[in-house]
Amino acid sequence: MKYVEKRKQIVEYGNKLLEEKLTTGTGGNISIFIREDQVMLISPSGIPYPEIKEEDIVLLNLEGEVLEGNRKPSSEYDMHRIFYQRTAHVNSVVHTHSEYATVFACLHEEILPLHYIIGSVGNKIRCCDYKTFGTYELAEEVFHKIGNDKGLLLGNHGVIAVGGDLPASFSVAKDIEFIAKLYYRARSIGKPVLLSDEALEEVVEKFDTYGQLRTYGQE
Repeated sequence: MKYVEKRKQIVEYGNKLLEEKLTTGTGGNISIFIREDQVMLISPSGIPYPEIKEEDIVLLNLEGEVLEGNRKPSSEYDMHRIFYQRTAHVNSVVHTHSEYATVFACLHEEILPLHYIIGSVGNKIRCCDYKTFGTYELAEEVFHKIGNDKGLLLGNHGVIAVGGDLPASFSVAKDIEFIAKLYYRARSIGKPVLLSDEALEEVVEKFDTYGQLRTYGQE
């Protein structure tokens, strides 16, 4: 079995999706791109996260063909592989159904910059149009809408987050839910005071080099 450590990481972070309340049941999915071999590992379809083992993680090439594994890959594998096909720096994708973010996704409403943490995603959190789950049409819609941001709301669906590695993409997914929760609560009692374009530019720039240096997004 190839890429055992990467498989273990997907199993670990799948359970973190539940622990951090970023999804329920079998919702959402996680992948890692092994760039040097041009292959990807992705969580299987329809198996509860606590039951997933390393051998259940599916190895695919970038044409979507299964190279190793007896499980059916996540139905959203197109939404993952399109980033690996078309970008130079995205090496992990996390898709969630986190509650507060999905509220705004169902409204097709952007989340505006009321807190500096939004800089880990972009200058706001945008939303793409609804497309049927598990289709290449959805993958295309997501890829073209996300631009250079690190995360996006999926209309009537959920959230996608991308990063240079799995801890990075998972962190973006957490940040999106944190910001969505703040935005929901702030708007329930008043009108949030938004950060200026100048403040956002500085924050986004700082997040690009915060902690360990990583480069995200598209060329």
